[in-house]
Amino acid sequence: MHYHHEQTFGWGTLALLNAGLAQSKGRSGLNWFLLSLLLGPVATLLLVTAFRHPPEVMGR
Repeated sequence: MHYHHEQTFGWGTLALLNAGLAQSKGRSGLNWFLLSLLLGPVATLLLVTAFRHPPEVMGR
């Protein structure tokens, strides 16, 4: 496998992981998937550090 194909595979895998992480935090998985395709590890850093779980409503 060529280096370019390995890099593309890794970038796509990271985008899928970010989409799952975003959904677990109550964010749009599709939007974060697309953002991750553009920004890669920077999107992961933003997702992990900047965005917290949305506050839960009491009584639900």
